[in-house]
Amino acid sequence: MIDPRRFDDLARRIQASLPPGLDEVREDVTRNIRAVMAAGIARMDLVEREEFDVQSAVLARTREKLEALELRVRALEERFAEPERNLDQ
Repeated sequence: MIDPRRFDDLARRIQASLPPGLDEVREDVTRNIRAVMAAGIARMDLVEREEFDVQSAVLARTREKLEALELRVRALEERFAEPERNLDQ
C-alpha cells in the first residue's frame, strides 16, 4: 500500500497554502484531500513494492532458466545436425 505519511505530507502542504482565515475549515479540507487522494490511487491499480520485487525476482529466475534451456537446445541441435552433415558428404 502507499505510505500514508505521503498523504499526510501532501495534505499538510495543501493545508498550509490555504489562506489564514480558513482555519476552521482546515480539518475538513484535510480529510477531503486525503479521501480524494486515496480514492484516486485506489483506481490506479498499483502494486505494492514488495509484490513488484517478488515478481522481479521470479522473472530473473525464469530468464536464467530460459537462457540455460536455449543453450541446451542449441547444443542438441548441433549434436543431431552433425550426422546429417556426415551423410551429405
